[in-house]
Amino acid sequence: MTEREPFRIRVDVRVSDLDQQLHVTGAAYQQYADHSRFECVRAAGVSVDDLLRDGFGPVNLETVIKYQRELRAGDWVDVSCAWVWGAGKTYRVEHAFTRPDGELSATISYVSGLMDLRARKLVPDPAREWAIRAKDPTLLNLEPVCP
Repeated sequence: MTEREPFRIRVDVRVSDLDQQLHVTGAAYQQYADHSRFECVRAAGVSVDDLLRDGFGPVNLETVIKYQRELRAGDWVDVSCAWVWGAGKTYRVEHAFTRPDGELSATISYVSGLMDLRARKLVPDPAREWAIRAKDPTLLNLEPVCP
């Protein structure tokens, strides 16, 4: 598979996202990343309702935030979403936050898995489960799966 530009959304910084110094909080960065990932999944054509109905739910197992430059009230930020697959039960989803001036504000990297909600265990091949549900799996950095 060739490298492609990651999925990206734009988020406006809201007053409710700020701490006492008028900087965006860590929790707000995570919410921006969650929103970006959800929109990426939707753009890929995955029905989250169907995923849950089938007994699967995505879970975050580890979160690493690295702050580079501040975001403040009145800013907007572009939030990318790039899926990184390997062998095994986990995968990474990486987000970069780019400020209006083009500077990198922060990165968030998640180690995630897809849980079988009935067995309460991670599925052995999460990439396949995502790919078979996606109308455009390339947005999830996956190849289409032939039925």
